[in-house]
Amino acid sequence: MISTWKILENIEQLDQAIQDSHQKPIVFFKHSVTCGISAKAKFMLEQGWGFDEDLFDFYYLDLLSNRAISNEIANRFNVHHKSPQIIILKGGKSVKDMSHHRISASSLKNALDK
Repeated sequence: MISTWKILENIEQLDQAIQDSHQKPIVFFKHSVTCGISAKAKFMLEQGWGFDEDLFDFYYLDLLSNRAISNEIANRFNVHHKSPQIIILKGGKSVKDMSHHRISASSLKNALDK
């Protein structure tokens, strides 16, 4: 895992991330450590990583350890749960989500550039 990824482990961090999304985009990566597709998505992100990380915050969520947080994200932003999944917040709202084979560093870059 890339060392600058923040580990999302509690609701307080989620609340803070939502607040922070008013200043810069927030990216949640929901990952299942037992899923091959999720492992491939994580690999694709790591292989293509070359972002200016001052422009957004990236949160890694281990779904097996933190399912309640994943459920809370789905409820707050009315985004259907998928795994793996990326959700991008701007201004306290979900502006983009992608899942499975659509996850890559290039698709994340394209979504952040919009």
